[in-house]
Parts: sequence; structure tokens; C-alpha cells
Amino acid sequence: MQTTQHFDEARARPRPLWRNVHYLLLAGGQGISSLGTYTSNFAIPLLALAVTGSAAQAGLLIGIRSLVMNLLSLLAGALADRWNRKRLMIICEWGNAIVTGSIPLAWWLGHLTLIHLYIAATLQGALFVFYQMAESAALRRVVPREQLASASGQNEVINSLGIMVGPLIGGLLYSLRPMLPFVLDTASFVISAISLLCIRINFHEEAIDVPTQNIVQDIKEGLSWLWHEPLVRFLGILTAGLMVPCAGYSLLMVVFAQSLHANTVETGYVFAAGGLGSVLGALLAAPLQKWLGFKRLIIWSAWIWAGFWLIYIIAPNPLILAAMNCVGYAIVPIYMVAQYSYRVARVPDRLQGRVNSVFRLVAFGGQPLGIAMTGVLLQYLGPITTIWITFVPQFVVALAATFNRALSQARPIEKE
Repeated sequence: MQTTQHFDEARARPRPLWRNVHYLLLAGGQGISSLGTYTSNFAIPLLALAVTGSAAQAGLLIGIRSLVMNLLSLLAGALADRWNRKRLMIICEWGNAIVTGSIPLAWWLGHLTLIHLYIAATLQGALFVFYQMAESAALRRVVPREQLASASGQNEVINSLGIMVGPLIGGLLYSLRPMLPFVLDTASFVISAISLLCIRINFHEEAIDVPTQNIVQDIKEGLSWLWHEPLVRFLGILTAGLMVPCAGYSLLMVVFAQSLHANTVETGYVFAAGGLGSVLGALLAAPLQKWLGFKRLIIWSAWIWAGFWLIYIIAPNPLILAAMNCVGYAIVPIYMVAQYSYRVARVPDRLQGRVNSVFRLVAFGGQPLGIAMTGVLLQYLGPITTIWITFVPQFVVALAATFNRALSQARPIEKE
């Protein structure tokens, strides 16, 4: 009898993530794509500053991609619930490879212009938001519910490794040839598309039905669901208050490092240190959530996020700035894993694209403004004042999280 009980428990226990081939293909492809993206993302502010000669104009260029993502977010979410999500992700990765590859091609032909960069940023924003809305439901299709927090944490580790290694590679490649980071990013999109082709399961819980209502009604359904879920709605507002003021982080770090007389390679070390902190935070995310619980982790991580933003002010040189970036960046994946794993578990599969698109619009809709304002503040007030000003909204939402009723009544993910 006891042997039978142990056998039933073993059968019910989900297999480890490292033995889940579908998860490995999904996470591996996304990891390689992230490495290429962070490599080219490091080069973008440098290229933008080189082309425009102005931090304000560079901030505007970088903000274009976020603006397009926000404009298309609701439509992308609705269509991701109607279309084959895996096929949509593959098309987006091939499209990104073509768009990103056009930048070094134009450079080598001697025709790279500011207009080309604007067009590329626009197309990248459109492709990324469609990919992200389809990808939001992928994880819960390849791992069981009880492994969502662990899988989200592992994904953050992989993403954080890209944050750490990407700038190192980007700084080295950019110093050799400015276009090499974009060549690497192009190749990473191709590899990601191939890995998705190898996954043999659908990213929908059920077969895709023929739509019975128009796209506007689909979008309204996603809006209605989020509006009537106070905690998920508040998580969107909290994420916005933390993320939007930091949206110009990469531009801020480049200008701040340059003010401390850092060269390109040293600036890469500053970003890589943030990536190292992100790896450490991602490794701690799942254990901390089990130890502290969801609601306490959200509140504490919001306060630490806001508080550590001010640490950059006292950095006297690039080495200390890198160390501070390592410590301060560790909280980002801890918070993001907590809110993402709760949200993915809570939202019904058929609404994943629509609800996540609305959530994304709430949480990240202000990023273009945040990036543009960061550029203007840096241009006219400098990095120190910019940090003080962008700290204020982070402090306000951390305070709001402390007294939010829906958050105080939150249940564990396993019970959702």
C-alpha cells in the first residue's frame, strides 16, 4: 500500500525543468535571442549619440520603439489570442533578423541615416510587441502551474546572463567595428526562430476557434477582465511607477559613465555588473518568494528598487559605479518574477494575449515619455539631478504598495 502511494506521488510529481525538452528549446532560443538583443542594445545609445550628437535626440530615437509597442499593444494582444501563437513568434523572429540585419548592411554600403534608424526602431517595436504578446502564454503551455515560479526564475537567470554578458560583448565588438553587435543580434534572431520550429506543442490551451466577435470586442474583454481584478490592475500601476522613471536607464548609464571619464569598454563593464546583479537576483527570486510569500516580496522589492536607485549619485568612478549597479540591479528580476508568475497563473489562457497587452500598456505605456524626459533631463540638468527627479515616482508607488488592500489579501500562486 505504501509502495503504491509512493508510485502515485512520483507519477504526479512534474519532471525537472532540465528534462523538459520543450522548455529547454523555448528558454534556450529566448536566451540566445536575449544575448544578441542586449549586445545590440548596448550599442544603440552609442550609435545614436554618434549619429545625432545629442542626448535628447538619442533619447527620442531610443523611445520610438517603445512608442510603437504601446500603440500596437492592444491590437497585438487581441490577435495573439486569435492567431497561432507559435507561428506568430517565428514570423516575428525572422522579421527582426531582416530589420536588424539592414543596419550593418546600410552602414557597409555607406547609406546608414537617421531616418533608417527611425524606421528600423519602428519595425522592431512592432515585431517585438507581437512576439511578446504571443510569448506571454508560451511558458504556461510548456511547464505545469506549480513550476511557473521556478521556470520564470530560470528564464530571468538566462535573461540576466544576457544583461551581464551582452554589454561586455557589445563594448568589445563596438570598439572593433560599430556594426558587429548588430550582426550578432541578427544571427541570434535566426537561431531563436529555428528553436521555436523544433517545439512540437501548441501555445494555446485549446484549438483556435473562428472568432465570433470583432476585434474591438476582443480588446474590450481584455480591458474588462483587468479592470475587475484589483490586484493585477494594481500590479500594472506599481510596475509602471517603478519601470517608467527608469526607462532611460541605458542612456543614463552611458552619459553618467562618460561623465566619470569611462571609455567604451569600461562602460560595458558597468552594464555587465548590472547583469551580474540581475543573475544573482534571478537565482534568488523563487526561493525568496517561497520564504517571504508573494505579497511581502512585492512590497519589499518595491522599496528596495526605489531606494537603491539613489545609490548611483555617490559613485566617484566607473569601478564604484559598476559595483553599485551590480547591487541595485539585483532587485529587478526578483520583483519581475514575482509579478509575472502571479499574473500568468491568474489570467485565463484564452485571455492571455489580451490581458497581458492591457497590462503591458498600463505598466510600460509611459516608457517613451520616460526615455524622452531622461534625455532632456540629462541634456540640461545632468545625471545627478536626473536620478533625484526620477526617484520621486518610485517612492510614491512603493508607499502605495505598502497600504494596498488587494495586495495585502493576495493568495499564493498555487491556490490561483
